Amino acid sequence: MQFGVDQVKALREQTGAGVMDCRRALEESQGDLEKAEKLLSQWGMLKAEKRIGAETLEGAIESYVHSGGRIAAMVELNCQTDFVARTDGFKELAHNLAMQVAAMAPEVLDVSDLPEGDLRNPEEACLLKQPFIKDNSKIIQDLITELAVKVGENIRVRRFVYFALGR
Repeated sequence: MQFGVDQVKALREQTGAGVMDCRRALEESQGDLEKAEKLLSQWGMLKAEKRIGAETLEGAIESYVHSGGRIAAMVELNCQTDFVARTDGFKELAHNLAMQVAAMAPEVLDVSDLPEGDLRNPEEACLLKQPFIKDNSKIIQDLITELAVKVGENIRVRRFVYFALGR
């Protein structure tokens, strides 16, 4: 089945996937853009899962100081290449994570960092399990995974720091 360049271009703009992947997804979905988008998402998740163990030595440190200067946060977000670290999507994610830390004051990165038998709610104490402040339908780990799928690299938060005056 033949697809127009416009369909491939539209799918690519929606998903950020490569031209050949968009073309293949359109072929498998018989031209249905919605099904093609779901296919690309599934394929991207599989690629992201394969890269989870990949070393992340590049990235960025982002800071956020809330108005008034009484609350601040710093986040180290890592990826595999400096090319990805310079993308707008990566920079935006780093900024959003710093804002999240400033707003929600998580205590640990992930559930595995909580001491055994700890009774704290992971959605409050663990950064990766917190609902995103700009969209409560997603958790922080979802945002990281979405970008990892889009750029095809392992992305992870290495560490973060929360600062509040008098605390």
